[in-house]
Order: sequence, then structure tokens, then C-alpha cells
Amino acid sequence: MTETVKIAGEDYVAVSDDSFIEAFDETPVSWAAIFGGAAAATAVSLALVLLGSGLGLATISPWSGAATSVLGYSIAGIIWLVIMQWVASGLGGYLAGRLRTTISDPHADEVFFRDTAHGFLAWAVATLITAALFSSFITSVVSGSAKAATVVAAAESVDGENDMTSPVEYYIDGLYRPTTSIRPVDPALRAETARIIIRDAKLDSFPVEDRAYLASLIAAQAGVSDEEAQRRVNVLQSDINEAKETANSARKTAATFAILTFLSLLVGAFIASVSAAIGGRHRDIEQI
Repeated sequence: MTETVKIAGEDYVAVSDDSFIEAFDETPVSWAAIFGGAAAATAVSLALVLLGSGLGLATISPWSGAATSVLGYSIAGIIWLVIMQWVASGLGGYLAGRLRTTISDPHADEVFFRDTAHGFLAWAVATLITAALFSSFITSVVSGSAKAATVVAAAESVDGENDMTSPVEYYIDGLYRPTTSIRPVDPALRAETARIIIRDAKLDSFPVEDRAYLASLIAAQAGVSDEEAQRRVNVLQSDINEAKETANSARKTAATFAILTFLSLLVGAFIASVSAAIGGRHRDIEQI
């Protein structure tokens, strides 16, 4: 049995007949160790992010095979994120456990719990710091990718049908491009064509009546044959379908990335806790 006694106005716990340990010289949480481990984990995460970005930019080419390599680079990015999370969490957790204040009269279960808890808290603090550092960057990248993924999204984001910065304007130029002499296109005709493209882009395919109407407008305005006008409409629909497939692929990749990131964080928390327990064991061995 242990009891608390008061000596010279201070509380002590009696552990034997002739030895005492100060009762309140311990704190349940060693925040210094936690923030030390979190700082190390954050620094390693930042270094690995920069390294991964450098390796990715060194191998990617914006001019050839970009569309076919998106999936490959996404997989590589996910794998690198998992490696980064595990390495940083392992180091931060180990330091938090190794640097934690040793408790008096330790029991194995209590030591294990406190070590793993410190590793988990170090991981949590490091994750919050990393999220704060990269939140604006990630948001801007995701937002920019979403806007560039599809012509439809870009067209809907334009304020005004006659805005010449709209991607739809390029397609209208191609539809009405003359083969002989320059023929200015009436702004009202361009606006009508833009409305048709934006509306039909939301559908699985262009309605037959809209395809026929656009072909007739193209033939009359550009001075081309009906077959050429129809070919231009087919090319337009093909480009829009490709843009929609790219957007859908980007959505699936983003969803997969989010799920795997969540799983990676869970595993990172586990690794940080286990590493802290290992660090605590090494700490206790060195003190024996």
C-alpha cells in the first residue's frame, strides 16, 4: 500500500519505509516531447513533398503522352504520399516516445499507454500543421484542375455569352471557319451557337435536330458542303465527349486519392503510436 504524506508542506508518496517520491513531480502529458516529434514529422513531410514534386516534374512531359500518363502519375503520387506519411509518422512517433518524461513506479500497461498516446498526439499535431501549410496549395490545385478538366465547366464559369476568353469561342471559330474568303460571323449567330453547345454539352449526345441545325448554319456561314459541315459538328461532339471523359476520370482519381489518403493517415497514426512505444522501450532500457 502506498500513501501520500506531507513533509515540509510538500506532498510525497511513500514507496517504502525509508524512501519517498514527490507526488506531483510528474505530468501526464509531455507536450515538449509531443511538439518535438510533431516538428520533426512536419519537417520530414515538407522535405519529402518537395522531393516528390521535383521527381515528378523532372519526369513528366506536358507535350507528349500527357493524357495517357495521368493515371500512372496519380498512382505514383498516391504511393509517394503513403511513403511520406509512414516515414514522417514513424520518426515523429519515435521521438515523442523516446523524449517523453519517465514516470515513477511504472507499470507496463501504463507505460505502453502513455508512450502510444504521445506518439498519436505527435502525429495529430503534425497532421494539423501539415494540413494548415498545404491547405491553400491543395485547394488551388484541385480548383484549377476541375475548371480545366472540361469545356462545359469552363464555359459555365464565363460571365457573358460573348466573352472572347470563353473556350467555347474557339470551337465556334472552328465551326464557322471559311475555306475561301474571310466572312465575319454575326455576334447574334455566335451567341446562339454558344447556347446550343453549352446546353447540349450537358447531355450524353447532341440531339439530332441540333446537329442538323448547326450543320445548316455552318454550311451557310462558312460556305462549305453539307458533308464538311456535318464533319465539323461531329468533331465538336467528339471533343466535348473527350473533355467529359477527362473530367469524369479526374473525379474518380480525386475520389480514389481522398480515400487512400484517409487510409494512409490512419496507418500513419498507427505507425506513430507503435514507433512511440518502441522509442519508450529504448528510453527505459537506456535508463536501467
